[in-house]
Amino acid sequence: GPHTRPMPPTHRPPIQRRFLLAGALAVTALLAACAQPGAASLAPAGATASREALLAAVLPMPGATQYEVHYLQWQDPVRERTVPAKLYLPARASGPVPLVVFSHGIGGSREGYTYLGKYWAANGYASLHLQHTGSDRNLWAGNPLALVTRLQGAAQEAEAMNRARDVSFALDQLLAGGLAARIDPLRIAAAGHSYGANTTLLAAGAQVVRDGRAMDLADARIRAAVVISAPPFYGEADPQAILSHVRVPTLHITSTADDIRIPGFYSGVDDRTTVYASTGGARKALAVFRDGSHSMFTDRLGTGGAQWNPQVKAATRELALDFLRSVFDGQPVGFEPAAQRHQALLQRFEHRY
Repeated sequence: GPHTRPMPPTHRPPIQRRFLLAGALAVTALLAACAQPGAASLAPAGATASREALLAAVLPMPGATQYEVHYLQWQDPVRERTVPAKLYLPARASGPVPLVVFSHGIGGSREGYTYLGKYWAANGYASLHLQHTGSDRNLWAGNPLALVTRLQGAAQEAEAMNRARDVSFALDQLLAGGLAARIDPLRIAAAGHSYGANTTLLAAGAQVVRDGRAMDLADARIRAAVVISAPPFYGEADPQAILSHVRVPTLHITSTADDIRIPGFYSGVDDRTTVYASTGGARKALAVFRDGSHSMFTDRLGTGGAQWNPQVKAATRELALDFLRSVFDGQPVGFEPAAQRHQALLQRFEHRY
């Protein structure tokens, strides 16, 4: 693929070390999103069906006969932590299928990113959507005056680590449970958006050093990663030192307006492309859509443009599926046709294989 000059890091003010990842960025981005009408993060559980119906009206969705939905919930006694999940499973597979473990952004839940889970399952890939109980939609409940405090707590280092451990714990449980025979343990990928993209990178091998010791949260079962709108590793001066440990194939997805803005701080697409440039591994790809927004990769509609939003969603799910097929089916550039189909949406597309 073409040579890419690493992007210089965005200037950042000093910050407390307790924030391992870009949790503070995600917090403020979600606060900004919640000020907009129709924010999906604030929707009660009962609104899920109507939101999915609206999404289906503007974006073709596979029929329910093509996939099964299994609600799962596990309890980790070591961490005293509940790990809920929603599994989209291909309905008529002839044998064990590949699996994507998906991690939501801050304030999300297992009910989100349905446009990805349904599509992947209808096309032969199981999709396990985790719910991270320390940084999920329950943050929106309770005293509104304490919301910022709850969000800041969800962005702390302990929760960032727990999210990555949720990935490994959920895999342990799924591969030892009643559905294990339907999952191929040698074809597992991680995927995530925003805070979930950081979780994905940690599960795929990213390492942060604390007190002279590398915090290694990698899971060797993860063979590929789809990284959507990854914020920088907050307060860390050398992203390559963290991300060079990622050796699995990766697909990075963002847009030119994938911006997080707060007073005194800005994180834009350059941060996303720096994550891409810094990630290790001989096989990686980058898709940068034109325009859009940070939250258009969720199930939210309208954000990033009423017409643009569903088009980017369609391209995102196709690019990711073709990338995963290229990894697991041994076709090194098998996902290029999807990029060509959506060329009008893309400001930049490249791969290094």
